Amino acid sequence: MNAAPVARRPPYKDFLQPALQRRFAGTAAIVLGLAYLESLTLSHWDSLIWSWLPLGYMGLRVLSFFACVLSIIILRIAQGHIGRRNANSIFEGSAKAMFSRSALETVSTYIVFALFFSQVYLLSTPEEAGIRWISLATGRSRLNEHAVFFTTSLVFLGLVQGVIHVAFDQDRLLLSAVERRPQGDNANRELPSEHWAVKLGERTPLVAIRSGMLAIIIALTNYSILYHFLRLFAWRSSMWFFRFFYSDLPKYNLPPGGAPWSVWMLGRTTWASFLLIFLWSFGEVAFRIQFTREPLKNGQPLTAESRDPNGSLLNGLRSTRSRISAFATWELALIARDFTARRQSIFEDIDRNDGPTWSQIYALCLDSIRGIERRIDEHGRPPAPVAAPVVAPVAGPEPVAPANQPRQRVAQPPRNNDIAAPLPTGRRALVMYALGRAVRSPGKTPSDVLMPKLRDGAVLVANRVMTEEQRAALQPQAIRGFIGALLLQVLALPYIGPIFQQTFNQRLTRAVLSSPYAETSAYINAAYALSRLAVSSLTEDRYGNVQRDVPTIIRTFTTVIRKIEAFRDGLPMHWTDIEQRRECAEVTEVLTALKDGLHDVVEAFGEFRNDLRLSRAEIRLAREAAARQPVDGQPDMQQRR
Repeated sequence: MNAAPVARRPPYKDFLQPALQRRFAGTAAIVLGLAYLESLTLSHWDSLIWSWLPLGYMGLRVLSFFACVLSIIILRIAQGHIGRRNANSIFEGSAKAMFSRSALETVSTYIVFALFFSQVYLLSTPEEAGIRWISLATGRSRLNEHAVFFTTSLVFLGLVQGVIHVAFDQDRLLLSAVERRPQGDNANRELPSEHWAVKLGERTPLVAIRSGMLAIIIALTNYSILYHFLRLFAWRSSMWFFRFFYSDLPKYNLPPGGAPWSVWMLGRTTWASFLLIFLWSFGEVAFRIQFTREPLKNGQPLTAESRDPNGSLLNGLRSTRSRISAFATWELALIARDFTARRQSIFEDIDRNDGPTWSQIYALCLDSIRGIERRIDEHGRPPAPVAAPVVAPVAGPEPVAPANQPRQRVAQPPRNNDIAAPLPTGRRALVMYALGRAVRSPGKTPSDVLMPKLRDGAVLVANRVMTEEQRAALQPQAIRGFIGALLLQVLALPYIGPIFQQTFNQRLTRAVLSSPYAETSAYINAAYALSRLAVSSLTEDRYGNVQRDVPTIIRTFTTVIRKIEAFRDGLPMHWTDIEQRRECAEVTEVLTALKDGLHDVVEAFGEFRNDLRLSRAEIRLAREAAARQPVDGQPDMQQRR
């Protein structure tokens, strides 16, 4: 008799991936609508139907504009990561990102599709606009430098936008932390306060303003500076390309005497640049808002449709991919807050092969929080040397050295020159003999003889010519002080200095949170899920499995909080930190979540201290660690984008 087939546990990605695909389709639909609106601005309006109907040339233009932004969205999906780039300074993080293969792909994609957009725009303009590539005004084909100028500006725009994408880490996705609500508010759960469409509408004006400012800066830079240097190269490259299609083009490669820059051409270039930047920026904002929505479907957790909801959730929590584990932790926090039936199923699911569901969730979330403690302990510690692999000896007869093998020499052989030979008599031979003796002599070298004399002479001249203040300024300490003061002035510059400063915020975030990307929502949601499940177990855990782990939760939270605070207070300021502000928003968010969770658990289980085998000292330390000190200007950790 054949054994019954084992039911397959659906992995968490089988539910997350369709949700992300639906959000991608929604983003694509929004961007396609924007591409249609921008395409309307280039219609000729010579027909009441074909000018706006998305068929024919109008439809091709819409699809071309849509392809320009769709490629960037696909690039973001391929290179996306959870969390902010974590480095000691902006320059350090950007420099590492710039010299990578992904950066080259990003910049190349922006340049290629900026060039593609420029050609679609040129083909969409009427003949009387005078910016097509080839002009036939004189009866012969002539290259139009207005098109060269326009294309150069758009290609430069693609380069700048690609560098901005890499430098400002626009591939990041920042998930939200669950919003805390009072216990017992689960029955009256409200929908999210802001719909994704409302958020997109609120950010659209700001995106339009930024796009307009960047378009003006790019157009003015190309108009006043860049095209003067690239004019000859751009003209010759264009002539070389179009000679394959137009044989009657002039043979000379010099541009015409009249320059193509004018106020009219500047306005045309600025408008086209605005359309492209706004298309890219709006698509990026829509993508970020859609892909950072709560892991819910029809108001229920994503794993609610699974044959084994808890098993699929555990699969997501164990995932080594940060995106999957971050969404799974977020879903767990939402379940702990809003879904009573799912919480009870976690407490009652005790017959799993790997242990009860609560025990696995407890171990995974607590290990994530203990990762902060491990990173603090390892901070500043030199990496352990890699041990050389030990090769086991192979049994067998010992090797016997060949009889004719020469022994290893331990001293230089004696020279075989004739010591009784007479000295050379010729002038050339005497010079070569003297040079050879000087080179082989173990005495002082010429530098050893001349350098003290030169140094003493320089000191003597300086004492006679220079004043005492001038001599003091040339001392090594004074030179180092001058260089340090100059560097501090550079670091104090408004826009350049912050790039190189190693601020307290960046250094503490890198030391406490994960690297190379720091995502605080994973720690906040893990701490909230553990504390809320522990508190809810007082009324919902029929088997009493949770109470065995409550002392460990209290001790771990207390230890991690105290270590974070001690490390934060003892971390010295870097000399490049001009403002000297001991503030760190990311670490404060995590610390606040740990304090709130510890406070809830201690308040709920404090009266059961003896049953939990917790001493009064442990409860006192836990209450002290959970005490919150209000900080002016502390950012709200609940809704973070």
